[in-house]
Amino acid sequence: MTRYATLAAILSQRIEQGLYPAGDRLPSVRMLSQEHGVSISTVQQAYRLLEESQLVEARPKSGYFVRGLRTLAELPAVTRPVQRPVDISQWEQVLELIRTKPREDLVQLGRGMPDISEPTLKPLVKALGHMGRHGDLRSLYYDNIQGVMGLREQIARLLLDSGCQISADQLVITTGCHEALSAGLRAVCQPGDIVAVDSPCFHGTMQTLKGLGMKALEVPTDPLTGISLEALEMALDQWPIKAILLTPNCNNPLGYIMPEARKQRLLTLAQRHDVAIIEDDVYGDIAYQYPRPRTIKSFDDDGRVLLCSSFSKTLAPGLRIGWIAPGRYLERVLHMKYIGTGSTATQPQLAIADFIRHGHYLQHLRRMRTRYQQNRDRMTGWIMKYFPPGTRVSQPRGGFMLWIELDDEFDTLRLNRYLEQQGVQIAVGSIFSASGKYRNCLRINYAPKLTPEIEQAVRRVGETIQSLLLAPVAGIESAQALRE
Repeated sequence: MTRYATLAAILSQRIEQGLYPAGDRLPSVRMLSQEHGVSISTVQQAYRLLEESQLVEARPKSGYFVRGLRTLAELPAVTRPVQRPVDISQWEQVLELIRTKPREDLVQLGRGMPDISEPTLKPLVKALGHMGRHGDLRSLYYDNIQGVMGLREQIARLLLDSGCQISADQLVITTGCHEALSAGLRAVCQPGDIVAVDSPCFHGTMQTLKGLGMKALEVPTDPLTGISLEALEMALDQWPIKAILLTPNCNNPLGYIMPEARKQRLLTLAQRHDVAIIEDDVYGDIAYQYPRPRTIKSFDDDGRVLLCSSFSKTLAPGLRIGWIAPGRYLERVLHMKYIGTGSTATQPQLAIADFIRHGHYLQHLRRMRTRYQQNRDRMTGWIMKYFPPGTRVSQPRGGFMLWIELDDEFDTLRLNRYLEQQGVQIAVGSIFSASGKYRNCLRINYAPKLTPEIEQAVRRVGETIQSLLLAPVAGIESAQALRE
């Protein structure tokens, strides 16, 4: 651990123990420098880490102060899906969400979009424009089927932060994380095979399984610690599972980070039953903690973990640049890549490699981690203010998604129909299940700048929920009354 990380850990412990209560002014940079025998810059970096963790705030010309602790909503319950392999449904509901184009008259609270308006992305836009203006012919050629070497080298360096030592030759660039997951599944499974997934699970994963003719076995999941290893072990004993597919870091939609000890136990389970693990780490780089959490892949010593990610959530989804570290399955993944999309577009690869090489990527991540954590707290506050009493809300430790659980009998499909008439769209909970569970749940995105218009949209969601709960038969009339 670096000196500034060690100092940040010491100060964090003092804050948690109450030595520095909320609102108190913390020791000055110069005082800490003298007390711990470190440089001024080391103390400043330690305070920056604490700012990113939302433990302290800097006040101009006044110093650093302990932030007040946020009030936490009650967590969603541990999930209880049907523990048998099922065919995936819900495509119609997913299509309804993803085919909706951005419009000025619609507040999209459900799409998995990052904020792309930050000035820290300007060097990336500049790099893309430079290639076009100066006729950089490299960007118009096919590149290696594995992707541009310069980008793979930069990704290999970034992976060190997640505990992985992977060479550029062990990476394959894909057209987004979707292709990485699809190529990984096709490399280790056949149509009709059973894949164990955490539940709720990203709807894109579910529909990939559906399209490949595979069955999902949903495993109970805790909103703080992740997939139940006990339930997974029982499933592995009972069913011929070919792969385990999950998102252990900054899970979508629950937001948890699986503890390291549980990641290691999961890998041991997979080794004992000789199954592959497909690890989706697309949100891992925007975990709020520092250093970022380790991947399951970082513990992998026999190449059975296929690590998938992309720049769609950390930079911009329109770039369509992802990657996979497939371990022992490299040759099979390359074949799946070749018969799928062939080479990935060269221009965005070159631009992203340049963006990372010049230090812009890590600068952008630092900014977005802080922004998203602040947005999480504001959005949670709005939900607690406007939604019915007893609403349960996840406590994400990274990313930009909230999972919200309502009364057991509530129907968010019906809610969404009424909301769209009011210019608001949510992601309904049923699309995050193979069998259509979680109809009483919804997912909300808090990535964009939280404007008064977005607060008004959240208020509209809460009021419509209240209306439907109070008048389930005459809900449409109540919703119309709210608009008036």
